[in-house]
Amino acid sequence: MYYTLTNIATINFIVQFIPMKAMILNKYGKDSIFELSETEKPQPTKNEVLVKIAASSVNTVDTMIRDMGKDLPFSPDLPAILGMDFAGTVEAIGDEVTSFNIGDEVYGCSGGLATLPGTLAEYISADSNLIARKPKNLTMREAAALPLVAITAYEGLERAGVKSGQKVLVHGGSGGVGHVALQLANYFGADVYSTGGGTKQTELIEQLGATAINYKTETVENYVQKYTNGNGFEVVYDSVGGSNLINSFNAAALNAQIATTVSLLELDLTIAHFKGLTLHVVYMLIPMIHNHKRTEHNRILAKITEIVETGKLKPILDKNKYALTEVEKAYKRLSSKEGMGKVVIENLTF
Repeated sequence: MYYTLTNIATINFIVQFIPMKAMILNKYGKDSIFELSETEKPQPTKNEVLVKIAASSVNTVDTMIRDMGKDLPFSPDLPAILGMDFAGTVEAIGDEVTSFNIGDEVYGCSGGLATLPGTLAEYISADSNLIARKPKNLTMREAAALPLVAITAYEGLERAGVKSGQKVLVHGGSGGVGHVALQLANYFGADVYSTGGGTKQTELIEQLGATAINYKTETVENYVQKYTNGNGFEVVYDSVGGSNLINSFNAAALNAQIATTVSLLELDLTIAHFKGLTLHVVYMLIPMIHNHKRTEHNRILAKITEIVETGKLKPILDKNKYALTEVEKAYKRLSSKEGMGKVVIENLTF
């Protein structure tokens, strides 16, 4: 049999194109729909690892990208594969990767924005600096729930210099970032308090080892007097942010440290000025968007693995389970705010 140059080129294309299944977004907006499609399986570049994804969790920023699209500067071009968090098994490694081997179980937050393809797919080729080995005592589903929220919580507490014996207040302690932050503050030896908005929230906060404060029934002045003799908390981790930052300022001690994940607002800093407060804005997407200090994510995730394996940190998962083809339901569940714990998409097989 003889082949023309055209036929040879076609054969080479077929050899090079290895398909995988993914949930593709072809337009942005709240009415947009993810479509099960076939796309090219990624191949790892020199500093990447190819991971077969077992589970991927949903974060608020994922739903924001889907709903707002290019109104957000870091939304990927269409057609897009969204999803940031994942856990899975390494199937191939780039030429310059020395810290991982084929068969390693890993987790990380490494895609779904800017030019980084996401995790709502069978495979991801992930920057090895954005991942770490999965905790041995967690399932893939549990591990996939941690990267974004754990990195965010750890970075804020680390920058605030949390140490043993301090009184630490975590706003939103039953939420994604908050429930990790209060466990980490406990791990660092702090005396931890946390706000929640109802019985389910306060019960979870107590179960995770913090003193619960129902912000609907207790004023800031009341609980500052009750728990700190009016002196204020030495560290406040505000995972609610926005206008709640005023509550953080009011709850803080003189020269206290405040970390927040939401500071997109105009705010009167008078209270912060007269108390001499230090404000740390945590925006954990920076290494992914700007390729800036990505090794920090590897370092933090490795530390998170260590803490999890001591039994001092465990993710709380929503009771509902979702397969990859049910991504719409998973996004709706998170947006509804009816669940408790992280929403995870698993069973990423077809």
